[in-house]
Amino acid sequence: MNNVSGTNYFALQVRTKGEEKFIRQARSVRPGASIYFPKRVLDIRKMGKVKPTQFAIFPGYVFLELDAEENVNRYQFAFRKIDSFYRFLGSGHTITPLKERDLEIVLHFIKIGPVAEKSKVYFDENSRIVVLHGPLSGLEGKIVNVDRRKRRAKIVLDLYDDKFSIDLAFDVIEKTAVQNYAPCKNN
Repeated sequence: MNNVSGTNYFALQVRTKGEEKFIRQARSVRPGASIYFPKRVLDIRKMGKVKPTQFAIFPGYVFLELDAEENVNRYQFAFRKIDSFYRFLGSGHTITPLKERDLEIVLHFIKIGPVAEKSKVYFDENSRIVVLHGPLSGLEGKIVNVDRRKRRAKIVLDLYDDKFSIDLAFDVIEKTAVQNYAPCKNN
């Protein structure tokens, strides 16, 4: 799965918490650039109040989509002028597109949309989590911990040999309400 319908995706490392600023500046340097910064929603309890809050899925990384024929080097030189840009990720000194499992993980979150909302789940008779709908669908094998009280599932993702441990939120659906949901489609 090297490229998807003539498209390549590249990972760019940028200043953590400066991703959105980088995207604004990158789009002014290269108008029309398709740059993605996947986020997730978690409920954060602060002073007794719960507030939905957005967090990066891959802090410090954004993803650039290019047609297969487009030369990534013209973006590299333009993006180097942006102060929060660090580098394109690749193999050694060569910029290479995302491949195989790295590409699958990134596309999973890009297809969800800019913000991964809460998944809908239930727990089976063996207390195992069953994902009905949402960003956790297709990632069940990557779940390493479930906190039922906080309604979060910790997953481990790999990207360019780095491991990311992130929490994704879920809402629990009563088993009696399960038939109202269509079976989820794995990405």
